[in-house]
Amino acid sequence: MQYRTLGRTGVQVSTLALGAMNLGPIGRTTQDEATALVGTALDAGINLIDTADVYGNGISEEMVGRAIAGRRDDVVLATKAALPMGEDRNHRGGSRRRLVTALEDSLRRLGVDHVDLYQIHRWDPATSDEETLSALTDLRQAGKIRYFGTSTYPAHRLVEAQWAAREHHLGRYVTEQPSYSILQRGVEAHVLPVTQRYGLGVLVWSPLASGWLSGAIRAGREITTHRSTFMPQRFDPAVPANRARLDAVERLATVADEAGLTLIQLALGFVTAHPAVTGAIIGPRTPEHLHSQLAAADTVLTADVLDAVDAIVAPGVDLAPQEKNDTPPALLDPALRRR
Repeated sequence: MQYRTLGRTGVQVSTLALGAMNLGPIGRTTQDEATALVGTALDAGINLIDTADVYGNGISEEMVGRAIAGRRDDVVLATKAALPMGEDRNHRGGSRRRLVTALEDSLRRLGVDHVDLYQIHRWDPATSDEETLSALTDLRQAGKIRYFGTSTYPAHRLVEAQWAAREHHLGRYVTEQPSYSILQRGVEAHVLPVTQRYGLGVLVWSPLASGWLSGAIRAGREITTHRSTFMPQRFDPAVPANRARLDAVERLATVADEAGLTLIQLALGFVTAHPAVTGAIIGPRTPEHLHSQLAAADTVLTADVLDAVDAIVAPGVDLAPQEKNDTPPALLDPALRRR
């Protein structure tokens, strides 16, 4: 396992991090299975576990808490808040009221007195940067969090937040967690240059592109992955973006074979090769998934392999732009771009 410094924090984290979204209802894993996955990951050298309050409506956090009992000091523990936790309009967002309550709930579910990294799951347009950063700064001073970061923020919001922290003398975000894979490279054009400019640690999610780069999705085969059962539109071959992805996967598989790699090793080695990236969050659902992804822990891609990837999916290009999670609200809501 390789380790890198998380931004400017001084904290050393593994280049593969364990994402816990699949622990619980989403991945249909039991506590025993979750505990085994976490134990195997820690024994393999992974030291960062990332979860969120919204995963399984808190069940993922509970499972992670039980799984790390007795090994808390070995874990850089990260969780997130801001996405809706119920129907109440104030059970979401980045307000002080919400974050204070959400963190207390997360600490209770995790069974810990602090988390190492607390992340705002999505930018909240209704709340000012000053409000959110002030709350996070106070929570840090209270010893309940060590650092705070963002997830899936547009580049301009990362910049605005850095300036707000400076202007109001508040703590600043030290990490960003964007979606990034060979098939979704849009963050290379805007987000990653900003994280490099401000020294943010970068923990990328979906490096296997929701299973497209797992090796399980190939031309001529029926798509039967777990993700495809509840997100069928993302895998429907009638959708042009999906046909483009399938074509890219076939060409990438050839590159991997010629380099003596699995498609998973190629995919994870690609994202961790970018100088802005600290680590990649993997989300295994079974021990087999975990072992196949751990095999990429020491993968280093040569320049000719990276060049071959660039020839298949150009730098800065998203093959499925409709799946971007950091799209500015005005591009999604016509009312916001009309007087």
